[in-house]
Amino acid sequence: MKTSTPAAEGAHTELYVSGPEPSAADHVAEAADARRLAARYRLPFVDLSQFSIDHELFRAIPADLMLRYGFVPYRRDGQALVIVVSDPTDLPMIDELAVLLATPIRVTVGTASAIQGILKKSESSQRVLEEATESFQLQLLREDDALGDEQLSVDKLSADQSPVIRLVDSTLYSAIQRRASDIHIETQDDAVHVKYRIDGVLQAAMRPIDKRFHSTIISRVKVMAELDIAEKRVPQDGRFKVRMGGKSIDFRVSIMPSVHGEDAVIRILDKESISEQFQELRLDILGFPEDELRRFRKYIAEPYGMVLVTGPTGSGKTTTLYAALSEIKSIEDKIITIEDPVEYQLRGITQIPINEKKGLTFA
Repeated sequence: MKTSTPAAEGAHTELYVSGPEPSAADHVAEAADARRLAARYRLPFVDLSQFSIDHELFRAIPADLMLRYGFVPYRRDGQALVIVVSDPTDLPMIDELAVLLATPIRVTVGTASAIQGILKKSESSQRVLEEATESFQLQLLREDDALGDEQLSVDKLSADQSPVIRLVDSTLYSAIQRRASDIHIETQDDAVHVKYRIDGVLQAAMRPIDKRFHSTIISRVKVMAELDIAEKRVPQDGRFKVRMGGKSIDFRVSIMPSVHGEDAVIRILDKESISEQFQELRLDILGFPEDELRRFRKYIAEPYGMVLVTGPTGSGKTTTLYAALSEIKSIEDKIITIEDPVEYQLRGITQIPINEKKGLTFA
């Protein structure tokens, strides 16, 4: 079945909805309309019937965004991402997509039915995380597992999962793919808002979720972090580990009650990806003014005393401290740190992780 809807003043696109399978004539007519639309706005037309899926490019983009915004990633052009859409006049959507993906967007035009066909071919429409292939398996690791030998498998990412489990798992996966440092689950009076902190700035991760799913989402996060799902009146802190693509990623969870319900903040600590970068970290690449850098280096070189580093989330406290440690470590000295948690591993330094459950605290 075919229906026409206005795309802009004087223009229209063909949308195909459920009903009888479109005939060959319908496809020809739809393609002709799309070509005219592309010519009107001087944009390239892409015949997706000859399109070969770039699986690496598809994996680099959250599948939930492709489904929500109805686009297909076509190719990279320098720093820009070239996408195929059926309605190039939806400029707010394109601008929003550029912000979410943190990359310039270039638009080409394709038919709506072909775009949906590509998304189905990639199985994105059936399972938000399926594009991760067999290499992506979430496995929840208990905090006290010896060398990670015993692993608690999270419900498989498959069609028979609870929608809330799929939502939480896809949120974690998408945050890692987009290199977010934190996930914020914020409760309002009528909806739940999920945001990612990327490069220190909060961005909407998805459209607002119906408030009726709030309790189940928070409970899922609590179960993963081994928190008390019955307690809703006091703050709670926990952590969990996830094995993804052969590497272990740590998550710190903070639950905070509010007037509209509980909020959650999940901190992502991808140690294995970043530890190597920290090995060559130096203070002189952090952007300190020369005078302040000279004084800071003088203070950290003192034989005793205290240097206090403060600042908001994402301001660079951890980076500054690790850079200082990298500069002062030497074979003549033994340096011990006490951390909660050990975010990144530095060679040549003894790092002690806090474990309150086992009685190992800062005291």
